[in-house]
Amino acid sequence: VQLQASGGGLVQAGGSLRLSCAASGRTISSLVMGWFRQAPGKEREFVATTNMRGTFTVYADSVKGRFTISKDDRKNTMDLQMNKLEPEDAAVYYCAGGSTFVSSRYAGAYDYWGQGTLVTVSS
Repeated sequence: VQLQASGGGLVQAGGSLRLSCAASGRTISSLVMGWFRQAPGKEREFVATTNMRGTFTVYADSVKGRFTISKDDRKNTMDLQMNKLEPEDAAVYYCAGGSTFVSSRYAGAYDYWGQGTLVTVSS
């Protein structure tokens, strides 16, 4: 399974970005998917996750109400719509795929990782 993250870039605070994660080698509907991020000098942190069918989602408190995770089975992709971006959201964002939703807030629950896409937020 390979995951390819894209969509990062530079945006002003208050703006929006949409990240996408394309899966190959397995259907997106057979994977628990998540987004994590890592800012310089900080540990990787959980952002959002969705179950195999895309019917349940969990968000970090810091992004709840601003970010939306979703799956597109036709395109075999997972997206992260990020609105009202704040400078604190700046990081490299990683998509991940696994098989266990119950522990999907934790990086160790995932078997597959994308390469990361950089999000920069200017104040």
